[in-house]
Amino acid sequence: MIRVVVADDHLVVRTGFAELLGTQPDFAVVATAADGAEAVRACREHAADVVLMDVRMPGTDGIEATRRLAGPGGPRVLILTTFDLDEYVYDALRAGASGFLLKDVTAERLFDAVRVVAAGEALLAPAVTRRLIDEFARQRPGRPVGSLAGLTPRETEVLRLVAEGLSNPEIASRLTITEETVKTHVSRVLGKLGLRDRTQAVVAAYESGLVVPRARP
Repeated sequence: MIRVVVADDHLVVRTGFAELLGTQPDFAVVATAADGAEAVRACREHAADVVLMDVRMPGTDGIEATRRLAGPGGPRVLILTTFDLDEYVYDALRAGASGFLLKDVTAERLFDAVRVVAAGEALLAPAVTRRLIDEFARQRPGRPVGSLAGLTPRETEVLRLVAEGLSNPEIASRLTITEETVKTHVSRVLGKLGLRDRTQAVVAAYESGLVVPRARP
């Protein structure tokens, strides 16, 4: 059973998501929260596995709440965003979020996303991820690529492809290696850079300057 907390300052939104998630036999919505501080308390009190976290909430916002919950033993955080309006999604990813969902997400996509992050994976929808990270990376100067100096050339190459939104099978095909080898490389990259998942790896690749945002057409 996946224990879920839904955090959003709009009653209709959080109630709607909670009711929707409650239709699945493997989900248990253990609490809802109207702000970030309440979300943090609920997650800790109920030992949540996943929290759907709105970005903009009164008092403690979703970014600070994500930061407080990040780390070993904490729940996986899925950021809820309206996409074009939330300029803070990048900061939330840096704070430790495992991915993001659009508020108009379909039911099946929502269910899949919760299961994916609960299993320890990151939610990376390539097209949306590229657009988001490209947009917010432009606003922040990259750090020297030397910050990735501990990676081998192959690990660096794998990180670059992860940041471009490729899945493990796609990376395996591109580099003519097995998926298991890709998983090993990704695991080593995360370990060497002190990152929790692929989402943080994407952020690190952009911040380091390894991947340069594409020019807007």
